[in-house]
Amino acid sequence: MSSSPHDHPLPPARIEEVSDGVYAYVQPDGSWWVNNTGFLVGERGVISVDSCSTERRTLAYREAIRSVTANPITTLVNTHHHGDHTFGNFAFPEATIVGHERTREAILAEGIPAYRTLAWTEVEWGDLRACPPFLTYTNGVTVYSDELRCEVRHIGVPAHTTNDSVVWIPERSLLFAGDLVFNGGTPFVLMGSVLGSLEALDRLDELGATTIVPGHGDVCGPEVVDRVRGYLRFVLETAERGRAAGLSPLETARETDLGEYGGLLDPERIVGNLHRAYADLDGGPLGGPLDLATVITDMLTYNGGRRLTCLA
Repeated sequence: MSSSPHDHPLPPARIEEVSDGVYAYVQPDGSWWVNNTGFLVGERGVISVDSCSTERRTLAYREAIRSVTANPITTLVNTHHHGDHTFGNFAFPEATIVGHERTREAILAEGIPAYRTLAWTEVEWGDLRACPPFLTYTNGVTVYSDELRCEVRHIGVPAHTTNDSVVWIPERSLLFAGDLVFNGGTPFVLMGSVLGSLEALDRLDELGATTIVPGHGDVCGPEVVDRVRGYLRFVLETAERGRAAGLSPLETARETDLGEYGGLLDPERIVGNLHRAYADLDGGPLGGPLDLATVITDMLTYNGGRRLTCLA
């Protein structure tokens, strides 16, 4: 039986001022489709980093911004194309939506994808409409909140997806990492690359951030990057052993003890991550397409046939 938000009430979302005029909007518990966003408040307007997965959650996020400032929301930056960070774009009609050119391409290609209902049921998605970025960049773009410089940077390699960007505020040593960083949840690189993700994490280290707003989970420091790196190395080593033994990703996952990573949210992501690791090790293009229906079915099988938990 699938889970409902009413079966597992979550703590309310909260606003954290992570630096002067810069806020993280943290949505517990950070599991499937429950993401973080953030916003910067300037005299001329508000810059939002990402939207939310459902109409209800995005409208609640807008109300949270309004509880801090009445200034207009002028800019919405998307860190990547996944729906938990972009389905709510439509609720910001007054904002310029900014994202990587591949983020725009992916949203235009997928729309509001049907795979969300294959594994996640009983979610009140609302009246969603796909709204891709209409101001795009190749490598990066700089936006300003008054005089505060915010560098929107494409990470440069397939990682969580093929179009991941971060928002780096060098003056504050503050990083909005998108889903390159999960804190307390299982990292997920099905639509990107394990090898690329490891390279991306090295690039995050080079920034020298002291405060990180992850895509999911509590605001943290750079030590969480090492935890994500450790998990991804574990995935890669597990995939190497499974391939050598002639096992499928699902078979490998079933024979694997997650050990220290077993307590992370959504452990069934090991299956999707192994599918991606196998593809990486096969030498294909990093971030190349996989059969999502097969991967999701394998995750459901690993999960004992139960639908994946979604509390959005």
